[in-house]
Amino acid sequence: MANRRQLVKRRATVRNIRKITRTMQLIATARFQKALTRAQATRPYARTLAEMVESVSRSLDSHDDPLLDTVEHDHGAMIVITSNRGLCGGYNGHVLRTAISVLGERRQAGETVDVHAVGKKGVAYLSFVGQALASRTVDIDDRPRFKQVAPIANAMMEAYKDKKLATVDVCYMRFISSGSQRPEVMRLLPISVEGTGQDDSNPPDAGLGTAYDFYPAPDKILKELLPATVRMRLFQCFTDAAVSEQIARMVAMKAATDSAGDMIKMLTRQYNRARQTSITMELLDIIGGVAALGE
Repeated sequence: MANRRQLVKRRATVRNIRKITRTMQLIATARFQKALTRAQATRPYARTLAEMVESVSRSLDSHDDPLLDTVEHDHGAMIVITSNRGLCGGYNGHVLRTAISVLGERRQAGETVDVHAVGKKGVAYLSFVGQALASRTVDIDDRPRFKQVAPIANAMMEAYKDKKLATVDVCYMRFISSGSQRPEVMRLLPISVEGTGQDDSNPPDAGLGTAYDFYPAPDKILKELLPATVRMRLFQCFTDAAVSEQIARMVAMKAATDSAGDMIKMLTRQYNRARQTSITMELLDIIGGVAALGE
């Protein structure tokens, strides 16, 4: 058993660590609220934009936009979104395992996939396992801005229009609710306008079949809406990832704080036991000395 001085030092160290983890938990909680507000604020716009694309596309007999065309080759791209900072539990691990699994399946199928890593943790891990990276983005923090995400979407759209890429996927942590997040691979390109923005409980044929007049022409409107849809969907992935990261960090720091509290209780019991043992030994020495003097 460690002596009392060592136990006191260890207990003081654990108390300091508990203060740090508790503070980080509070910071993550505050950031989670802000990230959740941003993510929820963008969803109505993204949903309405998708509904507009679907409505306009129904009015056209055929589509001639390159973002809707299917490219016939086996070269794709995947954007992997991770965090810049750690101490967020298994958040990055879940995303990276999902990305590695999907990449392995694509390679077995004979496809070539360019990996675009976003976040220092993803860049470090993918480089460590020997995965070649087409690009590295580490300047987007846990508060993503649309102007930071738009250039990535524009680059993917240009490569797709030039038929350099057949598919573009995004691997990220999807935010479902405060108690549920899961890693997901979303198809960003080519765009599928069927069913986007449409509730399953209200099929397209339901209702009165209202006819709309478009100005300018529907094909011109669609050419403006499709790039905006791609940018918005990618930005939504980043906002979902930011919310999920803060939830993971909040849960991890709470678990660390609780573990530190349990360790402090254990060290306190050990200290009290060591102190009682020391007192008992001192009493036995005194009693033994008194007995020796009495003889």
